[in-house]
Amino acid sequence: MTMAMNPTVEPAPGRPGLTLRPWTARDVPALLAAYRDPALRRWLVLRLESEADAHRWVEEQHEAWTAGTSFSFAILETDADPDRPVGNVVLKVAPDGSRPGAASEVGYWTAPDARGKGVAPRAVEAVSRWAFASLPLAVPGRLELLHAAANEGSCRVAQKSGYAFHSVLPPFPPDHPGEGHLHVRVDKP
Repeated sequence: MTMAMNPTVEPAPGRPGLTLRPWTARDVPALLAAYRDPALRRWLVLRLESEADAHRWVEEQHEAWTAGTSFSFAILETDADPDRPVGNVVLKVAPDGSRPGAASEVGYWTAPDARGKGVAPRAVEAVSRWAFASLPLAVPGRLELLHAAANEGSCRVAQKSGYAFHSVLPPFPPDHPGEGHLHVRVDKP
């Protein structure tokens, strides 16, 4: 499946404009810098420790785009350095199989310098609208967002981007040793 659309978000007072596009090899330095952030590492399962790891990750994202199973976007602030990613937002069309009947899932992270500027909720909102309009989802008209229950920032992002709290998820060791939150967004035509 080929998707050429790159969602954008217009600037707003105190909020930068955003462009979302597929990751490229030239993004590896920004990707590695973000993955060195202790606050980000606290919540992510995946570790990118080297340039080889980061290049492999970028290649995996391209393969998933081609297969139509996952769409990972680099988040770029158009008001700052429009070529340096400050975050990631992903739409996983096919659930990972950890929960029977799971819907397509949105995930995200932001680099330290992008936090507190509304980047994550606006990027999640843009990808959610794009997904509802463009993709055959696992459960039509429904997207899910999961995060660690202790990650209060992610809970706020979910709510700001239209994902209502649905339920507490039990731990799923080893990757998710603590409880999680499931948020759900339903497309309203």
